[in-house]
Amino acid sequence: MSDHGLIRTLSRKEVLVLAVGAMIGWSWVIMTGVWISSAGTLGTLLAFVVGGFAILLISLTYAELVSAMPKVGGEHVYTQRAFGRTGSFICTWAIIMAYVTVPIFEAAALPTAMEYLFPNIKLGYLWRIYDADVYISYAIIGVVASIIMTLINYLGVKFMAVVQTTITSGFLIVGVMFLAGVGVNLDFANAQPLFVDGHIGFFAVLTMVPALMIGFDVIPQSAEEINLKPKLIGKLLVISVAAAVLWYCLISLGVALSLDNQQIDNSIMATADATAEVWQGQWAGNLMVVAGIAGIITSWNAFILGGSRAIYAMAKAGMLPAVFARVHHKHRTPYVAILFIGVLSCIAPFFGKTILIWLINSGSFAVVIGYGMVALAFLQLRKTEPDMPRPFRVKHGVLVGRSAFILSLCLAYVYMPWGPGSLLWPYEWVMVLGWVLLGVIFYALSSAKK
Repeated sequence: MSDHGLIRTLSRKEVLVLAVGAMIGWSWVIMTGVWISSAGTLGTLLAFVVGGFAILLISLTYAELVSAMPKVGGEHVYTQRAFGRTGSFICTWAIIMAYVTVPIFEAAALPTAMEYLFPNIKLGYLWRIYDADVYISYAIIGVVASIIMTLINYLGVKFMAVVQTTITSGFLIVGVMFLAGVGVNLDFANAQPLFVDGHIGFFAVLTMVPALMIGFDVIPQSAEEINLKPKLIGKLLVISVAAAVLWYCLISLGVALSLDNQQIDNSIMATADATAEVWQGQWAGNLMVVAGIAGIITSWNAFILGGSRAIYAMAKAGMLPAVFARVHHKHRTPYVAILFIGVLSCIAPFFGKTILIWLINSGSFAVVIGYGMVALAFLQLRKTEPDMPRPFRVKHGVLVGRSAFILSLCLAYVYMPWGPGSLLWPYEWVMVLGWVLLGVIFYALSSAKK
């Protein structure tokens, strides 16, 4: 047990599965057709390679820092040591926005996924919010799932890890089954066109990559609950990022080789349709949708863990209300922070999918800010504390740190009003600015109290 009351219990397999399950959510089932239609086969693969390389560099800075400071809260710890209270608050507050938006969004994504299996699931029309219809049946599914996911995390990190390992293993098996079918039925003619809309199509996919790869940092968030040597924690973090990038590339290539251009354009769930095509049966497509639902659950599960630990770490530091720092006497989980995220997830299905998409886009921008600050903390600590023990020490650290920071700036540029993937004005920018304002209020209150 750590000094904070958390338990070091996560094994090597559980740590790897936690991060991979966080990064591989639902998008690999529902979005592959959008990617290929937007950028073409090679355009999509190139976007994932470039975006994945950027995230891999960023993950290297995390890997060194988590091995040096395997404490709960991850980014909060690194930036506080490098920049003090203010820098730590800014970074962790941005990370929390990104983390909390994912479980909220998943509460609405789950009913949408289930509609593929049960087409008549829409019952009890409630209202319409920004072009999104809300149904009581959707809301009930989202609320019940939110309660279950909250309970899984409430009952302890070990129980959560068992659930995560089981479900992640299931959808990986289905994905490998799909790729095996593609290998038997190769048709390279389907890969055309290789590129669509040149650099515009490439950037359309590239802007999505940071949001898809959010999740590797659940490892540093939960570092105080990992029962491994610090050096191995750093290695597993980098391995998880490489595995997720490879998975997205292989699935995208598999879909491109299985369906022709017209089939992809007409598909609302390309990976499921591609699986049905290569295995010559709708049963296979339905099984892939189940795998996608499993991906929703693993991502949801991991982000409740990561978000609750970030909130807990800030509360322990006196930056958020002390109630969020409470640890359950039996389950050893930050249960108030977990319940807070659970309540938000229960409310989310009643607001419609459009608003929740705006929210998660805003969160994707916020996490890029966090990544940039971690890269700066990495460089700062290399300068101010060169003798700090670093079990996982990155070679050519200054070059890697600077590259990670520059790439973070490039990713942030993409979301700017003048960037190729700019956030929607005023809706998504209002969400970002509203979160900033809420952070200013909390920071002022915590500073006055301190």
